[in-house]
Amino acid sequence: MNDMGLDGAPATVLVVDDNEATRYVLTSWLRRAGHTVIEAPDGTSGLELLATPGAPLPEASIIDVNLPDISGFEVCERIKADPRTAGVPVIHVSASIMSPEDHARGLQGGADAYLNQPIDRDELLATLTATLRYTRAWQRAERLANRLRTLNHTTLDVYKAVGFHSFAAAATTGAAELLSCPATLVFLTPQNQVVHSMTEGPEATCRLLPSHPQALYLLTTQALGTGTGAESARIPQALWRTLLPADQLREDVTLVVARTKRGRPPLCLAVPTESVRGTDDLELIQQLANACALSLESLRSYAEEHSLALTLQKTFLPEGLPTVSGVEMAFRYVPASAQTEIGGDFYEALETADGLLVAIGDVAGHSLAAAVVMGEVRHALRAYALEGHPPHHIQDRIETLLAHSRPGVTVTLCIVLIEPGGRRIHVSNAGHIPPLLVHPDGSAGFLVEHGPLLGLGLAHSPATVHNTAPNTRLVLMTDGLVEERNRNIDESLEGFRAMVVSGPDDLEKLCDLLLHALGRDKDDDIALLALRLS
Repeated sequence: MNDMGLDGAPATVLVVDDNEATRYVLTSWLRRAGHTVIEAPDGTSGLELLATPGAPLPEASIIDVNLPDISGFEVCERIKADPRTAGVPVIHVSASIMSPEDHARGLQGGADAYLNQPIDRDELLATLTATLRYTRAWQRAERLANRLRTLNHTTLDVYKAVGFHSFAAAATTGAAELLSCPATLVFLTPQNQVVHSMTEGPEATCRLLPSHPQALYLLTTQALGTGTGAESARIPQALWRTLLPADQLREDVTLVVARTKRGRPPLCLAVPTESVRGTDDLELIQQLANACALSLESLRSYAEEHSLALTLQKTFLPEGLPTVSGVEMAFRYVPASAQTEIGGDFYEALETADGLLVAIGDVAGHSLAAAVVMGEVRHALRAYALEGHPPHHIQDRIETLLAHSRPGVTVTLCIVLIEPGGRRIHVSNAGHIPPLLVHPDGSAGFLVEHGPLLGLGLAHSPATVHNTAPNTRLVLMTDGLVEERNRNIDESLEGFRAMVVSGPDDLEKLCDLLLHALGRDKDDDIALLALRLS
């Protein structure tokens, strides 16, 4: 039945009249017209019926004005003053209070109509039908407005989702809130894994259920097929249980299948058919499915691009560290969380004629472009180092490279050259987080001497030389490990220093400790390089 067809449907009507004969006539007319009638002999009883906990409200009321306990005017005023019953229309009837002034008082008090007795049957039924038509149209408009607000909020929620499980929860719960009913959602991740989520109602928990790999294909054959847009179909209960055996919808289902691009997997949203009470509801659930499909396509595209970028980023990094006599090394590289764009963090370690050169750096920004620049800088670093240039000359040459090919891009880069034998190190730092030098006695300090960022077109001073004793440790990291929102960087660095000093002597275990304590749930890449000079 469409929404307009509901306006003329029979209703439950409350009749309040102390005259038993009149009440009998009124209720007989109403029942013969198909309406359900609730009777009350006075105003107090009528108000008690309306206040009964859990009892459904009547859709209309016919109230005699001249009641023995309280006037019908007051009954109407109390009905309209209560938010729970304010929407129940009131039709006043009276055989004695019939003047134009009485009519005006009743209507001003909230009544929707006023009829004088004796009443013509057809006039009463026509007045009730007109009142119901207006009230139901108003209620439908109010319900639609509320659901449009819910649709808007749900659309925002699904677009804010940062992962496929959070998307599933937002979309499924949103559908349940939209139509106040259970809801089911089925879609595919970029890894071709079926996600089947279901909730038993707006306040219920959203659960992930097992599904057959072909479930989405089978659902799509019921509506839309290979097309785009959003199409709906009514699925009988028996067929639905065959399509999704684990699902908890146990009645006939209205299924909406939505797809935004040809050749891409669709999204399927289902609710009980009895919850779709007209064209308004059907159009709303179709709009929600289409919005979810658009959001899912964006989420899929981002996940695919992020995966591709991570793969590319890994090709720019060293596959391992060289084995150098007298130097023990451990490294860690952790990409940013899956919800964050990739960054430009990098590290390097290679043997040169002048000793072991290690470096760590970070290209400004988080994007595929930053990762590409990172690869260029790292390869340039290796080339210049193998040519035998000292650290600050390497930085000068990278400065020239950036000015020519990547103007406007800035890079931090810390280079440490360890002389053969490990008793002296040369540190040249272009604006990077300072490395931590841990002496054999356990004391430690950051090597804070540094020059300007790369990319500013400024010259770089010769490296600072530090003498080192056997069993000295050196720890280099990128800012993703130590920077925290709402915390001063100096405090973060001091916490890092204390953790290294009190941490395990074994470099691998130390790296694990630092990542576990400082590197979880970060929105930036993390590069960590630890060395021991024996």
